[in-house]
Amino acid sequence: MAERAIFPLQARGVSITLGGHAALCAVSFSIEAGRRAMVLGANGAGKSVLLRVLHGLLVPSSGEIAWGGDGTRPREQAMVFQRPVMLRRPALANIAYALAVNGVAEPERSRRARAAIERVGLGHIGRRQARVLSGGEQQRVALARAWALKPRALFLDEPTASLDPAAATEVERVIAEIHAAGTTIVLTTHNLGFARRVADEILFLHQGRLTEQTAATQFFSHPQSPEAGAFLKAELP
Repeated sequence: MAERAIFPLQARGVSITLGGHAALCAVSFSIEAGRRAMVLGANGAGKSVLLRVLHGLLVPSSGEIAWGGDGTRPREQAMVFQRPVMLRRPALANIAYALAVNGVAEPERSRRARAAIERVGLGHIGRRQARVLSGGEQQRVALARAWALKPRALFLDEPTASLDPAAATEVERVIAEIHAAGTTIVLTTHNLGFARRVADEILFLHQGRLTEQTAATQFFSHPQSPEAGAFLKAELP
């Protein structure tokens, strides 16, 4: 576990403009190792953009993302999208391909792929074409693909969106197991029940600005920013 102590993960004055629109504005925060940080906010607040910046898919217009230790972005990180991309190959081969791209040689590659698909409860469909699986099964394959990489950080963009309750419960279970293995998780959701169950802390975005970072229990009982208070009032029954 010592080599995982590259955190905290920090955003320092991160701004980014996309299509002439300020998607993030001077966002700064720190996430400690092993935490589950949930990014909340209304549609268009910048949640998905922030995850892509953290993962390195988007380069900020200004500011920086800093990692602990020597500041080098770790190779051992992964991101799972709301609609996971499945290659035209079996589920198990999707996982093995990600390992091959990351330099894992045989027979270790096959061993890790099989272990990962078993951990998410899909060992029995490993030979089925990934693109014909249900949405929940595809999301679990995507999580297995990420987990097989032994990520220090995992970014999840709306991992339970559009899933039925049973599928969402399975995805939530897998996320809990990945976290228990020592991975720092940063994720987004519109499901406040999911956020309450999963998050250690909340980062609240409003129109591209971070208005609040606080413990999840504090956020849901006593939000500190008026924007977060208005959001919860509108979203909670």
